[in-house]
Amino acid sequence: MTAAPDPTTETASRADERAGALLTIDLDAIAENYARLGARLASGAQCAGVVKADGYGCGAIPVAKRLFAAGCRVFFVARADEGFALKPHLPDAEVCVLDGLLPGLVDDYAAAGIVPVLNDPGQVEAWTAYCAANEVAPPVVVHVDTGMNRLGLAMADAEALAEDGDALRAFSDVLVMSHLVVSEEPEHPLNARQLADFQHLRARFPKAKASLANSSGIFLGPDYHFDLVRPGHALYGGNPTPGQPNPMRHAVQLLARVIAVREVDKAGTVGYGATARIGAGGRIATIAVGYADGYLRSLSNRGEAWIGPHRVPLIGRVSMDLVTLDVSSVPPEDCQVGDFAELIGAHSGVDDVAERAGTNGYEILTSLGHRYHRAYLGEAA
Repeated sequence: MTAAPDPTTETASRADERAGALLTIDLDAIAENYARLGARLASGAQCAGVVKADGYGCGAIPVAKRLFAAGCRVFFVARADEGFALKPHLPDAEVCVLDGLLPGLVDDYAAAGIVPVLNDPGQVEAWTAYCAANEVAPPVVVHVDTGMNRLGLAMADAEALAEDGDALRAFSDVLVMSHLVVSEEPEHPLNARQLADFQHLRARFPKAKASLANSSGIFLGPDYHFDLVRPGHALYGGNPTPGQPNPMRHAVQLLARVIAVREVDKAGTVGYGATARIGAGGRIATIAVGYADGYLRSLSNRGEAWIGPHRVPLIGRVSMDLVTLDVSSVPPEDCQVGDFAELIGAHSGVDDVAERAGTNGYEILTSLGHRYHRAYLGEAA
């Protein structure tokens, strides 16, 4: 059977004993993944840490603090609120907000030391005006769109900025970035097209540093590395090379407690909607996790768990608070009330779960709920 984490690492509150599910996040594994990615970089390139969406569901503050201890000095979040919450914990690091410079918040960003990622001409104008009025040149990121058609300056606007001498003087400490669209598909022609466009624009900003690669982009080779790479998913154990062995270390384990084991006395259906059947003599284990915890409903009749060395299928629908497992093949002594079933971990990583759910590992990680009892391994001081 799968044991709970060592109780000596838990708090005196015994919250782990009350919890229906235990989520363990290995910060040392995240730091090791950061080092593995850094070791792949072209000479001179640095590795940032993307900790948006609460550190991909793993906790932005503990993850960022551990990465800082590992040498990371540039962090990216999505929302302004995420940046303002994180910056006090990282006073000596750059915290960059990908959503950009929200209207009316220029002074707030500057006072907090938050680095805006400028996405449109209006944001460029507002930041330029602030820098000119205060005779300062704090760090800034200029986002140029090379194919995503989502955020970022259009090519023409980027060219205009490159010709604007006043703005360039205000942007004396600037990073020019773009975002790859299909980096997980190395042979896709759009990768080379985006690289060429980005190289062209980067040449227009000769004093700026540059950043293009996300997690998968790192594996496209040194031409994509520039001065800074921005991995996210790979830091948390996601596979940046789909279809190939995962070069990253698993960083997340989700264990759900068995709260009931039922002997089936006559054939019948299991769960809401009667979408699955089980024969007489079968056994069903009910575990304390459901879609309210971020265990996706699309895993109904498709998911699996591990109880000790035994792989068991999910049977029936995922409900709000409960999941049922067919444990007919598991010896009764190996599946008792109070034991744990592994839903994410060494046997079944986030990308494996995602494949069965018909989604990607990003959604699995960022859906991790807050009803789990969370434990951190290797937490930074």
